[in-house]
Amino acid sequence: MSVLALLLGVGCAGGAAADDEVRIRVDKPVALADEPLRVRVTGLDAGQEVTVTSKAADHRGQPWTGRATFAADESGTVDLKRARPRSGTYRQADGMGLFWSMKPDQGPADESWFAPLWPELGSDEVRLAVDAGGEQLAARTLTRTWMGEGVTHRPLTVAKDGVEGALYLPPAGSTRRPPVLLFGGSSGGHGDKHAAALLASRGHPVLDLCYFGCAGRPATLERIELEYFVTAARLLKREYATGSQRPAVIGYSRGSEAAQLLAHHYPDLVHDVVVHAPSHRVVPGFPDGGPAWTKGGKPVKEGNIPLHRVRGTVLAVAGGDDGMWPSAPSAEWIGRQRGASGEPHRALIHPHAGHGVGTFPYTAAGTRFTHPVTGESYRMGGTAVANADARAESWPQVLSLIGD
Repeated sequence: MSVLALLLGVGCAGGAAADDEVRIRVDKPVALADEPLRVRVTGLDAGQEVTVTSKAADHRGQPWTGRATFAADESGTVDLKRARPRSGTYRQADGMGLFWSMKPDQGPADESWFAPLWPELGSDEVRLAVDAGGEQLAARTLTRTWMGEGVTHRPLTVAKDGVEGALYLPPAGSTRRPPVLLFGGSSGGHGDKHAAALLASRGHPVLDLCYFGCAGRPATLERIELEYFVTAARLLKREYATGSQRPAVIGYSRGSEAAQLLAHHYPDLVHDVVVHAPSHRVVPGFPDGGPAWTKGGKPVKEGNIPLHRVRGTVLAVAGGDDGMWPSAPSAEWIGRQRGASGEPHRALIHPHAGHGVGTFPYTAAGTRFTHPVTGESYRMGGTAVANADARAESWPQVLSLIGD
């Protein structure tokens, strides 16, 4: 039985509905976590007011809840994609609102990020329920998977593989899309294993790389050698690229600098680049200053990162209310540059989103952040709804860019 089922005291299939005529209808009861769902409640009386709740447990077992109150339409249906809540954890018509607007049952809701179950441990379950007048009318459990059937993963170590990270591989026999090198920012450690698992589920071999703050690597973001990223990209290209494929690179926040530098200095090695909440400049190391990056043992100079040698497209995704640094002006600068083909790079700017502008959609993204390196609390900026909209809009464009 799952953690969520234990918390709720129900089996995985969900308890029996109080009224068999009321149904929660879902087009994909089992789906990848980045797939939108069509959820409808049917069998209600016209105009009947009901509250629909969502509940899930994060990787610590902490329960989270979303809630929205609706009035049924003339046919006795509430279609979450079209119906605007009268009240709840979100206020606009949004078919996935009950998923991204969930808040922890305990703790500061406006600062919280939903940390899902680790993808290699299984799937997350979301329990939906419909209530009216204190009576539960219907309930069911949905499964949100991170690794599609047949996806495998294995750890990589500096001692054995030359890099520290985790490799996520698509099912054997599937059409192989370009490999992806993925890494995060100033928090250190692994990048985003959930995004890596989802990309592998869609056919991409993915290396979720740690470049500092892990075994065999520096403790902080200072004097990180670009050659380390080259080793990771060459491993992907050698083992998992087919034909003329070259790895794509995805970097978040401070990792955006490394992603752009890699594509500029090694244009024959990597192709398209996605940078979330980026900088267009090399800035000092974190948290103590000094050179952030080196090449050939020498510090990479601070200043604008040139992109004219990049042989793919750089897609910069940013929020206009980024509280960490001015990522929107950086994205604009990136979008004005041209690559080796003469084609412009791209900027996707969401005016009201913050630093939590990426990556995959439909999970709660907070507006504040306690940094694991410094222990300080930072304003991430944006609003929950703006961050959710940004992720839902940008993720398909990321998949499209790196897909072929």
